[in-house]
Amino acid sequence: MIEILVLYYSHRGSVRALAEHVVRGIERVPGVHARLRTVPRVSSVCEAIEDDIPASGPPYVEKRDLEECAALVLGSPTRFGNMAAPMKYFIDGLAGEWMNGTLIGKPAGVFTSSASLHGGQESTLLSMLLPLLHHGMLIVGIPYSESDLNATRTGGTPYGASHVAGVDGNAELSAEEARLAEALGMRVASVAIDLERSA
Repeated sequence: MIEILVLYYSHRGSVRALAEHVVRGIERVPGVHARLRTVPRVSSVCEAIEDDIPASGPPYVEKRDLEECAALVLGSPTRFGNMAAPMKYFIDGLAGEWMNGTLIGKPAGVFTSSASLHGGQESTLLSMLLPLLHHGMLIVGIPYSESDLNATRTGGTPYGASHVAGVDGNAELSAEEARLAEALGMRVASVAIDLERSA
């Protein structure tokens, strides 16, 4: 059984909802299990600290999660066309993993949520892919063989799964968004298991 790390930050629940569908897709592939993790919030107050264990949801990610995973699916809300600060802060702290080649050759996918349809989802997904390329990961997107990419009136891109939450922050995914998130999870899991078998 190989494990795929689904690592996300969610402020209002939309990215968490996407993560749960990514997990469903991963676990539809025989021989693969998802490991769901999150990152703590970032504070502008230097002395502020988070509890070691979140009050609810999955545990915080540890560096060993990156070592032990066979693949990574990364999720963050869109913040002005970029990933949110908590995810960026975590990624910026991975110099040791970069030097050690911890993620080299592992498949990776990304997902995001924004308040508006043109709120910068694709640039956010690309901003998340850049550090993964620096880590030597193998990028996995969503191909147009997924018919929902052509039919969606909400989220969903070839760069990764996405959700349009609206200004009220609605975390409920459309049917297309949910299916595309699951498709991303299945695709990353399928590539990971194929690489594992060929090693």
